[in-house]
Amino acid sequence: MIGILIISHAPLGAALVACAKHVFSEPPEHFAVLDVVPDTEPQLLMQQATTLTKQVNAGQGVLVLTDLFGGTPSNIATQLGAAAAAGGASERVAVITGVNLPMLLRAITYRHTDLATVVEKAMSGATNGIVNLVSKAPQAQTRKFNDSSGGDGNGASGNDHSQ
Repeated sequence: MIGILIISHAPLGAALVACAKHVFSEPPEHFAVLDVVPDTEPQLLMQQATTLTKQVNAGQGVLVLTDLFGGTPSNIATQLGAAAAAGGASERVAVITGVNLPMLLRAITYRHTDLATVVEKAMSGATNGIVNLVSKAPQAQTRKFNDSSGGDGNGASGNDHSQ
């Protein structure tokens, strides 16, 4: 199983975990969050991230999800990935920025595969989870209301004037 570590600006990581628990009805295994609060020393964050990576690693590698490229959480995650790469194959760590709920849910769902597959599935979940709902709405759901219907113009009269 692939371990998952979220390193993000507080309280994003904790909120994403709460959402994942809601969807899956139980906390995921081999999973940790490092929510970065302002003014925390980067050395301390790196120590915490290293410890958490070791805790969640079940031997198949760790996927680190971070929020904003260039921010402190992603800088720590990048250092973590570089340190793992220098440590050899037993410390495989992949890092993805731009964490969102679809990315996390995909990562959890596919974490029983290999690290490369989890990375690919998580990234596709993130991008495919971004949808402009108005442009995707079927024509049948678009309503046009007539002021002479007796309604308030927002469909409150119960009359259906669908096109």
